[in-house]
Amino acid sequence: MPLARRVPKRGFVNGAFKKSYAIVNLAELEARFDPGTVVDEKSLRAHGLVKGHEFDGIKILANGALTKRLEVHATKFSDSAASKVAAAGGKTVVVPYKPHAVHSRMEDNP
Repeated sequence: MPLARRVPKRGFVNGAFKKSYAIVNLAELEARFDPGTVVDEKSLRAHGLVKGHEFDGIKILANGALTKRLEVHATKFSDSAASKVAAAGGKTVVVPYKPHAVHSRMEDNP
């Protein structure tokens, strides 16, 4: 009997459909952006908070305090991060992630 059939199979991993997000904390936004700024993917890349193209969007987490009024555009927000941005007088905007040319070329060729 071959080894692959003798070894027990356990669990199920659906890795082809797993989403991975670039994580940004509120403390990083507080340190790098001025009040009244619109924070989007382009500005996050300019400040070095998001690097690479191997993710499916940007998620904002509530680690740290936010005292500045910011308009934050991201794919996902944690509930506590959205409430902290609103408490500081800011605005959260959920935007769908648009993959870069690297991902779209791979999706065109099944």
